[in-house]
Amino acid sequence: MAMLKQAVEADTRAATQTHKKLSRDRLEEIVVGYLFLLPDVLGLLVFVVGPMLFAFYVSLNKWDGFTTAEFIGVKNYAVLLRDQRFVDSLLRTVKYTLGFVPTAYVLSLTLALLLNRKAWGSTFFRTSYFMPVAISLVVASIVWRFMFEPSYGFLNFVLQTFGLPKSQWLGSVQTAMFSILIVTIWKPAGYFMIILLAGIQDIPREYFEAAIIDSAGPWALFRYIIMPLLKPTSFFVIAILTINSLQAFDQIYVLTRGGPAYSTYTLLMYIYEQAFRFWRFGHAAAMSFVLFGIILILTLIQLHYFRAGEAD
Repeated sequence: MAMLKQAVEADTRAATQTHKKLSRDRLEEIVVGYLFLLPDVLGLLVFVVGPMLFAFYVSLNKWDGFTTAEFIGVKNYAVLLRDQRFVDSLLRTVKYTLGFVPTAYVLSLTLALLLNRKAWGSTFFRTSYFMPVAISLVVASIVWRFMFEPSYGFLNFVLQTFGLPKSQWLGSVQTAMFSILIVTIWKPAGYFMIILLAGIQDIPREYFEAAIIDSAGPWALFRYIIMPLLKPTSFFVIAILTINSLQAFDQIYVLTRGGPAYSTYTLLMYIYEQAFRFWRFGHAAAMSFVLFGIILILTLIQLHYFRAGEAD
């Protein structure tokens, strides 16, 4: 009995020591893991969270960037409800988004489907379509500005070659936003094409083989296999496209500066003007947080729709 008791006590001590050793090893792993994360976390706090908190503080003040800030609470947000230019620029941004997101997604998906086939020259075309992504948006906008030039621009030269009348492109209220959309859709199409192409190629080949055996045509393959299984990738692409369109600024500033007659004057243009032309940082910060709220709500709606589709 005594020997059995001693054996049990020895096993208990050994188990306790093993547990302590495992706990120390586990603690060391946790500490090392957090030390590796520390630089990224500090960078996130300093360069993202910190500026966001400061911007929110600024939105609650009347401040020109030089004098002492005057705390006015939510008055900057209340003023937005009566600011007709804010409402107009917001509606113009929504209109721009509705034109950009579906068109860019459909174009990128079409290119991905066409280049998914193993045909001669597919690698060349993939590279060619992706090349504009490597160009700065400002540089691309400057190049396109010369192409849109009504007197000697390349696009009007093409129109005249086919016996068509010249267009004012950026100088007309009717065509200015359309011209900006051309640039904005052209540049990132190759990037999202690659993402969608990777999503298509990630679909197991067995699904396609089984569908072809059942005499499914190209439309049936696209509708019942590609689109349902491409939903996660499509959600990512549409979410990024939406965010980018609501934050459109560089190409608009370079091409039209919001003109002609405010026809391309989007919300981010208005925010920029209020902050760096009229020095109304509180007003601009309030509009920035309204834009942030809109982006957040739209992203959550898209996420809810995606999860509902997954559940079905």
